[in-house]
Amino acid sequence: MNSTNPEYDEYPGSGHVRPPDPNTPPTVEGRSKKLWMVDERTCLVRLVESLSSFTFNRHDILPGTGRLRLDFHELASRRLTESGVACSFIRRLDATAYLSRFRDTPPFEVIVKNRAVGSTTRKYPGLFGENESLPAPVVKFDYRCDPEDQPIADDYLRVLGLPVDEMRRIALKVNTTLTEWLAPHQLWDFCLIFGIDESGNPEIISEISPDCMRLRSTEGRPLDKDLFRHGYSDAEIIETWEGLVAGLRD
Repeated sequence: MNSTNPEYDEYPGSGHVRPPDPNTPPTVEGRSKKLWMVDERTCLVRLVESLSSFTFNRHDILPGTGRLRLDFHELASRRLTESGVACSFIRRLDATAYLSRFRDTPPFEVIVKNRAVGSTTRKYPGLFGENESLPAPVVKFDYRCDPEDQPIADDYLRVLGLPVDEMRRIALKVNTTLTEWLAPHQLWDFCLIFGIDESGNPEIISEISPDCMRLRSTEGRPLDKDLFRHGYSDAEIIETWEGLVAGLRD
């Protein structure tokens, strides 16, 4: 099947996947992504060029961020796959779309914390100082629900038959791989969503980008969505993410 969208043809191997008809409703639609099924095991994911913060009650459209998020995600997925971490990402289709394996997805996310930031100091006041470096990475599981995700005990997931210990092991391996890859930038935290493949093994299906992590330069400047949270201009966000991606490609 040939593409009729010239933008698709810029990416090798993308031509036989037809862009979704804009009049066809997506199978799944969220604030940051739309998903169409290609077949039973494959889906097309289109990033929505938006940035959202529940904590700061902000949601804006920012053109250009979808391309840069996918630039980062493509590079990160390649690096993780090379390190032996299973990722659902198959290949890029255009500036903001990619082909992915479709997996059953338990309704929780896995968060790795290297510093006491965000929900750590907000939900557990007094345990750690703001931005304090943790003695060891902390892995936590959050149940995905509105209006705000809630921590869920590991044992709830175990009684559902989910491979919690393997997910924890993979999350820590991702942390090591990304920390080394992103150095000298400092990876403060990030979140992952796992899907389960046909053999019952966990596979990362979530986007890996500055939209889903906290990352600081050696000078302490945010390189992630905190730029949006803290009121930086659209131009500053785009310029920072373009510089980040360019540095990872060098």
